[in-house]
Amino acid sequence: MKPSVRPQPMIAVSDVEKSSTWYCAVLGAASAHGGPEYERLVVDGTLILQLHKVDVGHHHGTIGDPSLPLGNGVAVWFEVDALEEGAARARAFGATVQTDVHHNPNANHDELWLRDPDGYLVVLAGLEK
Repeated sequence: MKPSVRPQPMIAVSDVEKSSTWYCAVLGAASAHGGPEYERLVVDGTLILQLHKVDVGHHHGTIGDPSLPLGNGVAVWFEVDALEEGAARARAFGATVQTDVHHNPNANHDELWLRDPDGYLVVLAGLEK
């Protein structure tokens, strides 16, 4: 049965195209929109993340306050089927590693903690062991 709630997170970024390139490279995602103000990223046809330029309001107002630092206090968390492949993609792209692959005993899985171009904490979490 299809879940009745599906996450579609949106984060404010300083450069949508740069962030799109970063997330596509690290997550193996694909662009489903493209452009300098808004992006939809998909994996296997499923929306996993939306990126929105921080100072563009469109029809709803701005997503974040452009005078404040981006990424503070937010962890963008992705469960991945193949953590080692994700780690290899991140390293090959030159992503900033905050905490290398390690075991999280609370969740009983391995994780890799990265920082995206705007300082968001991005966690790639393997499957539960």
